[in-house]
Amino acid sequence: MAGRTRRHRPRQSHEAKSIIWPFARLAFAPFLATFSAMSSRISRRSLLAALGGALGASIAAPLWAGPPSRSLRPVPRPGSVPAPAPTLAADLVAGARLNGDVGFAVVRVGTGEVLEQFGTDVTLPPASVVKAVTALYALDRLGEAHRFETRVLATGPVDETGELQGDLVLVGGGDPTLDTDDLAKLAKAVAESGVQRITGRFLVYGGALPFVRAIDPDQPKHVGYSTAISGLSLNFNRIYFDWKKTAEGYDIGMDGRSGNLRPPVTMADMQLSDRAAPVYDYRDDPSRDLWSVAQSALGKEGGRWLPTRHPELYAGDVFAWLMRAEGVALPLVQKTTSLPKGRALATHRSAQLVDILRDMLKYSTNLTAEMVGLAASQSFGIPVASLRGSGAQMGDWATAALGMRQAKFADHSGLSDRSRLQATELALALAMIERKAMLHPILKPFVMRDANGKPSKSHPIKVDAKTGTLNFVSGLGGYLRAPDGAELAFAIFSADFATRDALSRAERERPPGSKSWASRARKLQRDLIERWGASYGS
Repeated sequence: MAGRTRRHRPRQSHEAKSIIWPFARLAFAPFLATFSAMSSRISRRSLLAALGGALGASIAAPLWAGPPSRSLRPVPRPGSVPAPAPTLAADLVAGARLNGDVGFAVVRVGTGEVLEQFGTDVTLPPASVVKAVTALYALDRLGEAHRFETRVLATGPVDETGELQGDLVLVGGGDPTLDTDDLAKLAKAVAESGVQRITGRFLVYGGALPFVRAIDPDQPKHVGYSTAISGLSLNFNRIYFDWKKTAEGYDIGMDGRSGNLRPPVTMADMQLSDRAAPVYDYRDDPSRDLWSVAQSALGKEGGRWLPTRHPELYAGDVFAWLMRAEGVALPLVQKTTSLPKGRALATHRSAQLVDILRDMLKYSTNLTAEMVGLAASQSFGIPVASLRGSGAQMGDWATAALGMRQAKFADHSGLSDRSRLQATELALALAMIERKAMLHPILKPFVMRDANGKPSKSHPIKVDAKTGTLNFVSGLGGYLRAPDGAELAFAIFSADFATRDALSRAERERPPGSKSWASRARKLQRDLIERWGASYGS
């Protein structure tokens, strides 16, 4: 790196088979009887934006065990707009030119009446729409008031001089929202407890959840939405890389920023390269993230979030810097795979689960979905070793609790295209009164458009839903309120497998044609919602 200046600098201004518990059938007996025939700073919020009650021991039995065998078309009501022709739905699909598979369904909330369905013979990748199911799963298993705890333990006493005669341990409790500001409060509390120095080791423990190297290993190495997973995670397991061109070369840095804090990170390193491609490359090391970047791609200045594959060491690195700011020097951080016994010097409690899930659905944060999904699976008391195993457990739950017999989950975020949902099954599940009461309040509004294609806040149809997008995969699932107040649940999935499967790994971040394909898929979604809102009122 001759002729260039490189330095790190602080800039501090101050998601096995499950055991299904007995079903609560009595509460749903009227519905079951009726429809048995159907059974055949940078702040935490800006960080999120950059990413792109307990229900008791019983799980509710599904109201409907399967979709009707035929597709129902609109039936005109007296004085209503005439029902579209039976072929209109197929015409909309053909007009979208998605060159793949499409499945959708719309169901009346509270009755489970399937008003229209299409593509009943296909199951498709739901992308981030899976997060709606994950939210229901987590709320059911953990309860809306659940909080995750991060603790700092001392394995020995603190004497009158402030010396901790033992180890200091940073213990993760599966909090997906832990950030540097939270760690700063923990560091301050440890210092205020009287600790001035330690004789033992500084340990970090993330065993509350299984370690996962990358949410989806098939994604490009540098994308911040496919990070590692651990029970101790910080800043959504992303490290900020920034650069600025100077007369001598480039000034670059790696830090764990949040709020006004900019702690430099030493366990991650960036090297400048004269290569043309790839822009970013990654080389793993047992204790460090080793990155390189094509200098020609940097420009004058900028920054981006990069994933870490060593989340516990990352959190420990930042915590040690924060402790030094409090006047307490810690030894080099070490990762432990067994939880030491000790007393808590400080504890940070997360926001309530319902609020965490609201932000997860709003910002579609993959790490949050995976960590809360893993925590929900752990609640069965059965060891979970992988995302796929946890996804299978959520699938067992969805079959028993939601009647989703064809659902397959490879993860809890939808980042993997190996997950599959059938549109009618999801729409039926969302139409359950109890599930709607849990999910609808935390879904993000979906903006409809006017006749000119512009966003319309005054649109007569109101929609709250979860979107989902992968390359040549699009999904939307949620609720719509028709102009007359009728409430409907719906799910819409589209996928062009041939085009998606032909992409190279390098093309997956911005593949040619994906933007226009996604635009056509979203237009089909809005057209279907317009059709349903006009045709299926009360």
